[in-house]
Amino acid sequence: MNPTDGDPNSRRSFLLSGGGLLTGVWIAAHWPAIAAAAQHAAAASEVPAAAGFQFFSPAEAADVAAICAQIVPSGATPGATEAHAAYFIDHALTTFFAAWAADFRPGLNDFQAKFRAANPAADAFSRASSEQQIAFLKSAEHTPFFGSMRTLTLLGMFSSPKYGGNYQTAGWRLMGFVDQHAFTPPFGHYDRQYTGFVPYTDKSA
Repeated sequence: MNPTDGDPNSRRSFLLSGGGLLTGVWIAAHWPAIAAAAQHAAAASEVPAAAGFQFFSPAEAADVAAICAQIVPSGATPGATEAHAAYFIDHALTTFFAAWAADFRPGLNDFQAKFRAANPAADAFSRASSEQQIAFLKSAEHTPFFGSMRTLTLLGMFSSPKYGGNYQTAGWRLMGFVDQHAFTPPFGHYDRQYTGFVPYTDKSA
């Protein structure tokens, strides 16, 4: 649930256990919308007062960001906070995951209500201690709402920096992935005459 513990291998194992959610077929089918959401995430995070949130209220956004931060915690390595996952999720629920919106908000409201009932001294999940947050998330870990949160958080973590997500390669650094262009054209006989290859530059750094 919250694989901080200073062990990067446990953190990576936690993330990789959900790899089935991020299949190449799914990403290829939704890539234009994912790219648009990632671009919004970068712009909104850099100027939050101007861009704001499209789907969430301020209180909802704060709780979603806090949940993201427990799903992929910050520490010795970057987490969902550094990747701006909450902004990505906000836009995703008005675009390529719009079909989830009708269930997501009631799920979030139910999550918030149950948290307040279980923790009467804490007025919001986002303002509770990390220990309180983790304890409550363990009770909600197998709910549809948490499943949606986990999927959306991981998508917000690993978008290519070319499209504005995975801010400053936070997700790639967490996984130990180093982006490097090891190949130069032509790649094969079929594109030997192609002259349009232009490697992208990381604009988020």
